[in-house]
Amino acid sequence: MPAGFGRLWTAQTVSSLGDGVAHAALPLLALSLTRDPLALAVVAAAGTLPWLLFGILGGALVDRWDRRRTMWVADAVRTLLLAIPAAAAALDLLSIPLLAAVGFLLGLGGLFFDTAATAYLPDLLGRDPALLERANSRLRGAQTAASGFVGPPAGSALLALGRAFPLLADALSFAVSAVLVRSLPAVPRPVPQARESLLRQARAGASYVFRDTLLLGLALRPAVGNIAFLAVETVLALFAHDRLGVGATGFGLLLTTEAAGGLAGAALASFLGRRLGTGAALTCTAAVEGVAMLGLAAAPNAYVAGLALAVCGAGMGATMVLGPSLRQTVVPAHLMGRVASTSRMLAMCAAPFGALLGGWLATAQGVRAPLFAAAGLLLTMTAVTATMTSNRRVEAALRAAAEDKKGTEEPQPVLQGATSN
Repeated sequence: MPAGFGRLWTAQTVSSLGDGVAHAALPLLALSLTRDPLALAVVAAAGTLPWLLFGILGGALVDRWDRRRTMWVADAVRTLLLAIPAAAAALDLLSIPLLAAVGFLLGLGGLFFDTAATAYLPDLLGRDPALLERANSRLRGAQTAASGFVGPPAGSALLALGRAFPLLADALSFAVSAVLVRSLPAVPRPVPQARESLLRQARAGASYVFRDTLLLGLALRPAVGNIAFLAVETVLALFAHDRLGVGATGFGLLLTTEAAGGLAGAALASFLGRRLGTGAALTCTAAVEGVAMLGLAAAPNAYVAGLALAVCGAGMGATMVLGPSLRQTVVPAHLMGRVASTSRMLAMCAAPFGALLGGWLATAQGVRAPLFAAAGLLLTMTAVTATMTSNRRVEAALRAAAEDKKGTEEPQPVLQGATSN
């Protein structure tokens, strides 16, 4: 692995730790200010709105800008931004509108950082498929450990010391990440040859995804998956309490099994890709998620439910290594930001529908109904996308990408529109 990857890995791990702290602390901060469910929902939803409103345009901007600079500036701005609610908390001036506004702006910074990081990584690794899988496995594993295991309990502990402490810890994580990213090696940036409007560039990136069967299949998996998983997440605490007899501590342990499975899946992703082929491995992991969700829906006790969540987490962990690695290998560098942001936007847009579906089904049919529906969605998605991301399509896309890389002597222009498939 190039030396620069270690710094990128460390930066994203530290940032994920801060995200885990904030993930636990922000809802508790909001709860300390109000018991109004609508106000709490506004704070929770604020961070996802930038992806819904600016996802495609953000990708077009990232394809215009220097990606390394975009990452460290986004982290630096988020560091300064978090000083505002930290000061407000220390002065007892914190409010729900302030938390919602900060959540929205943090989400906007995350949009630019994540999109730029996704586009920067293949350039750093020379678009080597094996290196990309190994890198994404390490990044995913570190993110799961930092934001899923260490961050949330640390956030709760810091909140006990004072309302400003978790916000300051998150700000510190962004500051460290900004310094590390700033020291990363520069990668060649395509020089623009023609001026196009931002909207036209954004449309070109979106159409590139929708017109390419393989990329569309890769985008549909997280989109449909988010509908299923949010439907389950909406009622999981109620299901654990009413059907499994699990208390607050047991529920935390139940969620930890999913994170543990995610770590194992991320570690096994490259092995599965080599043994089965990337396309077949993606179909296999998607089917595992669906079957595991079916096991969760039918679980008679917490032990079976924990095992099902661990297996489901393993499927998700492997999918989230294999899918992005493949996309980073086959998508032209000048379109990477737009393709990544379009795929992420589809997934983020799907999430609210899953939450509404889970709440409606639980009210109408009982608390197990959303879990069975989620299993059905995941298995249907597996069947629909199996041919879209088959080994044959994957191998053809990899061959085309290798030929383009070999035959390209000059960098592609950053503002070039979509190419034909």
